[in-house]
Amino acid sequence: MLQLLASGLQFWLRQRCHVEGSLELRLHGSAFNLLRGRLDGVSLHARRVTYQDLEIELVDLRSSAIRVQMGNLLRGQALQLDQPFAIQGQLSFSPDGLSRSFTKARWRGLADWLAEHLLGIAPLLDLGIAGNRLALKAQGIGPSDRVELEICLATVPGGLSFTTVDGSTELLVLPLDASIDLRDARIEAGMVVLEGSAQVTP
Repeated sequence: MLQLLASGLQFWLRQRCHVEGSLELRLHGSAFNLLRGRLDGVSLHARRVTYQDLEIELVDLRSSAIRVQMGNLLRGQALQLDQPFAIQGQLSFSPDGLSRSFTKARWRGLADWLAEHLLGIAPLLDLGIAGNRLALKAQGIGPSDRVELEICLATVPGGLSFTTVDGSTELLVLPLDASIDLRDARIEAGMVVLEGSAQVTP
């Protein structure tokens, strides 16, 4: 039964995101609770996942308890998750993955908004990492209208903050959805790492 549920959850996830690398699910709970439609939680570890055109290099998440309709699975129907649940953990983004994501229509507006507010011109030309800082490049109309800036990441209530290298000045705050609680943002091992929790509505 656990294997059946794991297969159903994997199918549910793959309907919502594209997995180029690996995806590993670990189910938590007892068979008794599962028969009653309750799963104590799920751990998810994945590499190279694309969700809503956003490329994520590493995913490491743990969910709260999830209500599942085992009857549908046992009848050969698709898994249904009817109630919201919480997740917590971290997502890691490579600079190349973020740069590719920012060329997609869904994220192009955000990329240009960041470039305009941080660099003064758009479009955003490139996003890289220099040590523990983000390195942004933007290109204006003329060939000489090119601006580069290194900035640091930080968290503030309700958003992600971009600050000067020495942390003395807050340059811009990117507000986040109310369902997301971002606790840490940092550069680690050449990637942008975001750590926090969120509510998932099926």
